Amino acid sequence: MLKTIPELISEVAGSVRTVDAATALRESQEKNGIIIDIRESAEVDIKTAKGTYHIPRGVLEMKLPELCPDHERPIYLHCASGGRARLAVEQLLRLGYVNVTAISCGIDDICKVFES
Repeated sequence: MLKTIPELISEVAGSVRTVDAATALRESQEKNGIIIDIRESAEVDIKTAKGTYHIPRGVLEMKLPELCPDHERPIYLHCASGGRARLAVEQLLRLGYVNVTAISCGIDDICKVFES
């Protein structure tokens, strides 16, 4: 039987670290982390959080080693609502990155925090 996307996200949520936007921003500044927007380019064209890198979810595993070759550097992923970010965190952990976190809030909240 196929799982729905909400079921899969719910299943993954228990095994990945999530934080709100304010915590992600603070931690990334304190620990030299990077914040990556994994939304599609069309979404980023509409609204972008200041100071983030953009790598679409579909190519994240291929492009991230160029941006972040250090597998221990803190990485914070965000999307529009947190679902894709949670799935992407799981995948990056499987690749060997050890300090990956999903930002759990929506893009509007992320933009507000990152603009302050």
